[in-house]
Amino acid sequence: MSRKHPIISITGSSGAGTTSVKKTFEQIFFRERVNAVYIEGDAFHRYDRAEMRVRMAQEAERGNKHFSHFSPDTNLFEELERAFRDYGETGTATTRHYVHDAEESALHGAAPGTFTEWKQLPENSDLLFYEGLHGAVVTDRVNVARYADLKIGVVPVINLEWIQKLHRDRSARGYSTEAVTDTILRRMPDYIHYICPQFTETDINFQRVPTVDTSNPFIARWIPTPDESMVVIRFKNPRGIDFPYLLSMLPQSWMSRANSIVCPGAKLDLAMQLILTPLIMQLIERKRSLK
Repeated sequence: MSRKHPIISITGSSGAGTTSVKKTFEQIFFRERVNAVYIEGDAFHRYDRAEMRVRMAQEAERGNKHFSHFSPDTNLFEELERAFRDYGETGTATTRHYVHDAEESALHGAAPGTFTEWKQLPENSDLLFYEGLHGAVVTDRVNVARYADLKIGVVPVINLEWIQKLHRDRSARGYSTEAVTDTILRRMPDYIHYICPQFTETDINFQRVPTVDTSNPFIARWIPTPDESMVVIRFKNPRGIDFPYLLSMLPQSWMSRANSIVCPGAKLDLAMQLILTPLIMQLIERKRSLK
């Protein structure tokens, strides 16, 4: 970790809502005049869209039914760790963009499903912000988690996650329920070994829990709304957290454990603003005190 060049890492499972969380952070950065630079997790995938399809087909022919975007085989973990380490030491790092669609293609000048060229992040930033699948990953070869100053986990309970994926892939990508189910099954071993363990490394977890029946996610007709959900907020180290203040500011919230708050799902953005703004400013003030 670096006092001079702090790093904030947002780690979530696929479809967990990390993009919405990123918008919350951007609001805080704008309001507090924090100059952040960004790394996107999918920039460190090993293969572009076409290459991944070829590799998946090859692995399936070999009998590997669990080849997924979650594993070290399909990601550049060493390069991601180096980017975190370099930023902490120098205030800049090398990254790139994964181009998702035509809109991003026009912005970055690369075809959808491909990567842009590697380039250096701008210098003289206040902090680095990472959002993706592996911001707190630890394996026998890399330890990305140790380089982040503030690690946030964003994850729904697994039935809710599956419902969100089923609805997104069917409506936005035209997949059948059977095809999405196959994807979930294919990813499960890597999800267990490389995604779940990261939420033990994180400093704060935000987990959305539905309050309606999601017992069979494969027939759910709609995604539970924020008003039909609660959010469990877990602090790895609760020392210094002003729980009475948070409870007073988050109506209908309560403490379920000595390090956990439960609040209505519709209050997630407010909870993040209240909890994360002071932590971000602590990092910035610590950085500025060195000048």
